[in-house]
Amino acid sequence: MNDVTLRPHAYVLAVHDLPASAAYLIDVLGFTVDWVNGADWCTVVRGEVRLMMGRCPEALSPADLGDHSYFGFFATDDVDALYAEFSARGAIIRAAPASKPWGWREMVVATPEGHRMMFAQRV
Repeated sequence: MNDVTLRPHAYVLAVHDLPASAAYLIDVLGFTVDWVNGADWCTVVRGEVRLMMGRCPEALSPADLGDHSYFGFFATDDVDALYAEFSARGAIIRAAPASKPWGWREMVVATPEGHRMMFAQRV
């Protein structure tokens, strides 16, 4: 049995337009800046979620990855309140909150570059 504990620390995203990606996460999804390293790296946080973005203008666009563009599943206590907050700020909602047979109420949100994330509440 392995007793080494893992904890979430950060998701790392390759982005084409770092300033625009950071602005969306801050202005629309409510993250705050944790640190910036010149024009190449920016980390934002909200609650226990940390997103590190690296400027990679030559990287494959996440919008071209289809279902493989998901990078995170984030649990929340109130997905409907989060939906209202994100909607009011103009978030790219790919799927409004819906209760699923596996016991979660889930919502899909995307970034302008096409990274997708699931926000969910256990029901």
